[in-house]
Order: sequence, then structure tokens, then C-alpha cells
Amino acid sequence: MTRIDFYILPEGANGAAGPVMTACKLCDKAVSAGHRVYVHLPDATLAEELDGALWSFRQGGFVAHERYEGKPLEEPLPMVLIGTQEPPDSHHGVMLNMSLEVPDFFSRFERVLEIVPGDNHSRGKSRERYRYYRDRGYELSSHNL
Repeated sequence: MTRIDFYILPEGANGAAGPVMTACKLCDKAVSAGHRVYVHLPDATLAEELDGALWSFRQGGFVAHERYEGKPLEEPLPMVLIGTQEPPDSHHGVMLNMSLEVPDFFSRFERVLEIVPGDNHSRGKSRERYRYYRDRGYELSSHNL
């Protein structure tokens, strides 16, 4: 069964402590542990922001990734794919959900990582996702950052 982890950011967190940089750090950590990661995003604007951040967030390095737009990708696939739709079958280890909703395909992943931003609206949506997972019996963990 899928394990769900919530990463709770402090109120007003942005910049190096914000959701995009936290996503970069979580991707880096998962890839270092040998996991393939799919980052599910709500829209192309956030996908563009994360795409740029993954190239530059770590001085002297980057997290190899590619944007996934539903078309077949050339092999070898990078360890990290980012997109707004259901990922290819190759990526089912870790999903980092940056959407405000629970994606229909979340249960095919071994782990789902949820970043909880510091603003009230995002926190409210995160509580809804937490209840959704909890009410269906998923194993939940929370981490205050």
C-alpha cells in the first residue's frame, strides 16, 4: 500500500525554504537513494519554475530531469520526470504531489510526498488531502520542516 508523507513548511516560507526549493531537495534525496520520481504539478507555470530550479538549486550540480507531456520519451529516461498528467509506467516509485488535489493515479506509487506550503489556502487543501488518504486507510507521516 502507498505510504504518504506530508512535509509541512513554516508559515510564510518562500525562497530557499519554499515549496519549489523543498521539492528540489526531496527529488535530490530520492534520486540519491535510487528512486525514480514523478513530480505532479497543477499547471505549466509551476512546471516551468521547478524545471529551472532543478537545474540550478545546488551549486556545482543539478538534478537530471525532463518535462513529461504525454509523448513517448527517449531512453534512457531521467530519474525525475515533471508534468501535469499521469506519468509513464516507468515512474512508479515516488510521486511528489505539488497539486492542490489528490491525483487519480496516486495509488500506483510506493510513496507519495506532499509539500504543505505556509499559506492558509494551501494548508486547508493539504488538510483535505490528508483526510482523503486517512479515510482510505493509507499510512501517513508528517514532517515539520
